Amino acid sequence: MAVQGSSDVLVDELYETTQQLRKFVEARLRTGGASVARLRAMRMLARAQQPLRMRDLSEMTGVAARTTTSIVDALERDGLVERVRHPHDRRAFLLRLTDQGVRCHREAEEVDSLALAEATAGLGKEDREQLRALLARIRTATS
Repeated sequence: MAVQGSSDVLVDELYETTQQLRKFVEARLRTGGASVARLRAMRMLARAQQPLRMRDLSEMTGVAARTTTSIVDALERDGLVERVRHPHDRRAFLLRLTDQGVRCHREAEEVDSLALAEATAGLGKEDREQLRALLARIRTATS
């Protein structure tokens, strides 16, 4: 049962489930030296067709600029991300994954995928479709 934090127990249960799922995945990623935040940043950099500005990465991940900078600094320290000069603005830098970062990203994505599959293994195809439809209705109502 969810701890009452809002005026709607359903909202509390959604929040609690999301938090629990994040902790579950985070624990799996931690064994390989990754985290959900690091994975999200690497995922955006891997999917980008070109190196990204810090501001763009922050917007894509939905994380505050200061937090994004801390994540990127740690990824850079670990040799997973590098800053390269912007070709048209000599004051600016762009971010891209290193070869080691590409490998780390692939490994973290695999761990993430396995953890999520484990967490949702008890849901059949119909359960998944129904849950997705219900969540879509909530998103539609709030957009």
